[in-house]
Amino acid sequence: MHIDQEQDPRTRGPRPPFDEKTQGPPGEERKMRVKPDHGETSYRGSDRLLDKVALVTGADSGIGRAVALAFAREGADVAISYLDEHEDAKETQRLVEEAGRRALMLPGDLADSSFCEAIVAKTVEELGHVDIIVNNAAVQGKTVESISELTTDRLERTFKVNILAMFHIVRRALRDMKPGGTIINTGSIQAYQPKASILDYATTKAAIVGFTKGLALETIERGIRVNCVAPGPVWTPLIPQSFEGEKLEKFGQQSPTKRPAQPAELAPAYVFLASADSSFVNGEVLGVTGGAPLA
Repeated sequence: MHIDQEQDPRTRGPRPPFDEKTQGPPGEERKMRVKPDHGETSYRGSDRLLDKVALVTGADSGIGRAVALAFAREGADVAISYLDEHEDAKETQRLVEEAGRRALMLPGDLADSSFCEAIVAKTVEELGHVDIIVNNAAVQGKTVESISELTTDRLERTFKVNILAMFHIVRRALRDMKPGGTIINTGSIQAYQPKASILDYATTKAAIVGFTKGLALETIERGIRVNCVAPGPVWTPLIPQSFEGEKLEKFGQQSPTKRPAQPAELAPAYVFLASADSSFVNGEVLGVTGGAPLA
């Protein structure tokens, strides 16, 4: 019997060992040897988000780029929030515009609460409204051997970008979002199976789960749904800037599929939660882990 490898979850995309160089923060897709798949040649839209406006943080590369691409091919205009990875972000812009949609570039630091509010205001000003918020940006530092290696500066930055930014963005966005709007937060399997070596990151991901479930109870009263996607290991620039040596070479091998996901494999989950297909889904965590249990 012939099996299409693209349909076999064990063989889609590169598998470890990876010949990849360690990077410094924040990590850039253009510097990666093994390029992630964002759905450039595979994602086909069907107007499920026609004329919506989405603000996606961390949209320069990885999951954020895959989501921006998918949203655009589903008919949405996309505001692209990112730190300073300008070359990566230009590629996301190109993909959105190639799909015939508007792309708004929003470089800056989500650790700054005023910037978090400003990107929402700019999205509404330039694109007319905001229907979808994807809180995806995250900081993940180098792995450590002990909690004593987690400096105060690192802890504070991780929490500011990974969870506090969500509070700032959502508070501002709710002033403009209408019934039917959606908020999607990027969690992680780390919320449920935390690694001590990235404990600061894992702790923020657990906080995101609580944030999602609690916020959903309030916003549904306004007709706005809030959900979370919890990925397992995903091949993005975050990986070579966090891991090195054997951990980088064998990244994703612990997954039941024996490989990391590609960003393109995450994007459909975000499209589902952003669209009317999930109109009765609220306060949920959708695991995209390759089979690893969330709890």
